[in-house]
Amino acid sequence: MTSTRLFTLSVCSTLILAGCFGGTTPDDGNQISSQNASVPELPMGDVLLQLPLPNEIVTSPLLVTGNARGTWYFEASFPVRLLDGNGNEIAITLAQAQGDWMTEDYVPYLAVLTFTTPATSTGMLILQKDNPSGLPENEASLQIPVMFQ
Repeated sequence: MTSTRLFTLSVCSTLILAGCFGGTTPDDGNQISSQNASVPELPMGDVLLQLPLPNEIVTSPLLVTGNARGTWYFEASFPVRLLDGNGNEIAITLAQAQGDWMTEDYVPYLAVLTFTTPATSTGMLILQKDNPSGLPENEASLQIPVMFQ
């Protein structure tokens, strides 16, 4: 099985698992507090997402948080892009490591995207592994579907 298929299966099973929470959070320590509720951290391999959740309605400024293995970072950051439903880039920024990124362990990250709400009702948040080598075998990304109001 190719790594792309394994990644897709991992993301699909995560999305199914996220739907099973039904608005509650597991008491496993993998949660953060937002203004109104605790949000589960969704496991997705080398990068973990806390906010926003898949298919969540997002507004500007959009806070993106989670944990990523140190190998996702280069110089303590990695790119985060927001696309509208037509694939047009409406925002890009860098997720910044919130700790020592020179490790293979998970390191918290934080990014804030500022954007104008697009005409489309759906979009895609893309977290990209920083790949200064440019080699295709070092590329990786996580795509999270989002909704706009």
